[in-house]
Amino acid sequence: MKCYAVFGQPIAHSLSPRIHAAFAAQAGIALEYRAIEAGRDAFADALAAFARAGGVGANITSPLKQDALELCRSASERARRCGSVNTLVREGDGWHGDSTDGVGLLRDLAERHAFDPAGRRVLLLGAGGAARAVAFALVDAGVGELVLANRTRARAEALADALGARARATDLGTLARAGRFDLVLDASAASHAGGVIALPPELFDRASLAYALSYGAPARGFLESARAAGAGRCVDGLGMLVEQAAEAFSCWHGLRPRTQPVHAALHAG
Repeated sequence: MKCYAVFGQPIAHSLSPRIHAAFAAQAGIALEYRAIEAGRDAFADALAAFARAGGVGANITSPLKQDALELCRSASERARRCGSVNTLVREGDGWHGDSTDGVGLLRDLAERHAFDPAGRRVLLLGAGGAARAVAFALVDAGVGELVLANRTRARAEALADALGARARATDLGTLARAGRFDLVLDASAASHAGGVIALPPELFDRASLAYALSYGAPARGFLESARAAGAGRCVDGLGMLVEQAAEAFSCWHGLRPRTQPVHAALHAG
């Protein structure tokens, strides 16, 4: 039986083992998939131990996505561009890295929320691994303008420079002057830590979509703040989680599972 895992900190809440078990059942594939707690200091050793024990594939979540790229012998073009890896495939005695977050977001937006980012104004909060992946995907999808805001402005500016002319950075404290957005995405570390970024009502109207890349409790503060500020639709990242997992499953097994029944089961609890 082939062994897979998801690495992150915290990780006990992860739905990835349940998702991949459902995908494997669809495909008739026997696999072991577990969650492994690892912070940045312990990640390299934990991943090496997993490989020695026969691990052949892994998902990577916060705060390890940028560190994971450094541990790869090779990486896909999209992973190299965004400097972030959330999927590892064992090749010989090394790891090949990929980034499926961006395509996961775009598929969820299209299939569950009827949202096409082409030509739209988008605000992205955060500049970490997941934020970088979705930022490049949005630019590739033809976003009209992508505004980046992060607690450390220098990181947002560096990402904007890498993305090109359609992206710019702004300060969290001056969001009220940024104007109205079609889509506001939260990929901030503050939300994962239980904090809430104050969202001014100037960002939203009834047609605006507020989207947390996280799900469950970490998404709650952002969604409540967005709802109070007047966002017309507020959704968490459960659909993105399922879609990026399906892309990772395809990297490992060469086939893409059906996501709708898995998403429906998770949404139902």
